[in-house]
Amino acid sequence: MTDEREILRGAYRDFNARNIEAVLSHMHPQVEWANGMEGGHVHGKDEVRAYWTRQFTTLNPQVDPVNIEPGNDGSWVVRVHQVVHDQKGNLLLDTTVYHTYQFREGLIVRMDITQEATQAANHP
Repeated sequence: MTDEREILRGAYRDFNARNIEAVLSHMHPQVEWANGMEGGHVHGKDEVRAYWTRQFTTLNPQVDPVNIEPGNDGSWVVRVHQVVHDQKGNLLLDTTVYHTYQFREGLIVRMDITQEATQAANHP
């Protein structure tokens, strides 16, 4: 097992438990994080915290890693089963997506979301 794989497993576990600070502890101060709600990226830990805090007021996402593998370019690609409900419990989304992570100095420095595995493998 690699440290990155374990960091990612823990990050998903902590995200699903809504332990934002635990996930942020594995992020680089200049992290770029995909904004799955509005598009683009949020930058830095404070923006990631604000994004998730805002997200959790309207959505109840559960993201479970199905497979975590190293990418071709030093990245890590995670196939994720994503189930999203609204706050009333209505199912909004049940799908598989791919999260691609870049690490720097043992910390997550970038996360991107793609719909296809081939896009994830070739993503910057």
